[in-house]
Amino acid sequence: MTERILNINNVEICTESFGNRKDPAVLLIMGSMSSLDWWDEDFCLRLADQGVFVIRYDHRDLGRSTIYPPGTSHYTVTDMADDAAGVLGAYSIEQAHIVGMSLGGMIGQVLTLKYPERVLTLTLLASSVFGTAMEELPPMDQRILDHHAKSASIDWSNREVAIRYLADGWKTLAGSKPYEQERMIKLAEREYNRAKQLPSRFNHALLQGGEAYYNRMNEISIPVLIIHGTEDPALPYEHGLALAKAIPHAELMPLYGSGHEIHSEDWDQIIDSIIKFHSR
Repeated sequence: MTERILNINNVEICTESFGNRKDPAVLLIMGSMSSLDWWDEDFCLRLADQGVFVIRYDHRDLGRSTIYPPGTSHYTVTDMADDAAGVLGAYSIEQAHIVGMSLGGMIGQVLTLKYPERVLTLTLLASSVFGTAMEELPPMDQRILDHHAKSASIDWSNREVAIRYLADGWKTLAGSKPYEQERMIKLAEREYNRAKQLPSRFNHALLQGGEAYYNRMNEISIPVLIIHGTEDPALPYEHGLALAKAIPHAELMPLYGSGHEIHSEDWDQIIDSIIKFHSR
C-alpha cells in the first residue's frame, strides 16, 4: 500500500494505492461521511490480486484530505466528481473502472456524464439514482437518522467514545448477516488515528449541487453493474431496482441479506463480479 497526498482543484486529497500501476485501474469512491478506511485494506488487496491497480481516497472533510470548519459548505457533488477525475489525472491514468458506494455511486454517475472518455465501466454499490426520481423511492430507516442525531453530544476527543460511535454507525446499516463488530471497531480505530478533524464529516449532510446531471442516467452508455443489498436500510433495494431501470443495459446483482455495507461474506462475490464485468 502506498499513500500519496495530491494537490487537486486547490485542495489536498489523500490517496492510497494497491497493486501494479501497469495493470488496469480501479478507482474506489466511498460514500458520504466515510473515509477511505471503510474500503477495507484486505478487500483492496484481494481486489488488486486479481490483476488490477486499486486506488482509494479520502473525500474532502474526511481522513487526511482538506477539511473545513464543521457546519460549513464549501463544495458540491460536481466538485467531488472533479476530485475523482483529478485523482486519475494525478496518477496519469487516462481511463479507469469506477466503483462507487452509496454517495460514491452518485459521484460516479456525475463523473461518467461529465468525463465519459475517462470511465471504462461503472459499478454502483448500494447507491441510487442521481436526480429527482430519488425523492419517490423509500426513505432511509429512522434508526440511522437517530444515530446521526447523537453526534452533537459526542466528545470527539474521547478516543473510546468516538471509535464506538463510528463503529456503531455501521451497525445501523447492517442487514441480517452477522454484524462484524470486531472488524468495524478496527476500521473505526484506523479512521480515528488518521482523521484531521472528525466532526467535519457532517458537512456532507449539507452537500448540494450537480443539478446539471440530474435524471440523465439514460445517457450513460458504458457497461454498468449495480450491486445492492436486499436488506439495505439506508437506500432500500428499490433504489437498486430504480437504477437498473434508469440506466440502459445495466445489470443488477442482488446481495441477499446484506444491508448498506460491504460485508466480508460478500467480498468474493463482489470482487469476482467486478473483475468478470471488467473483462468482457
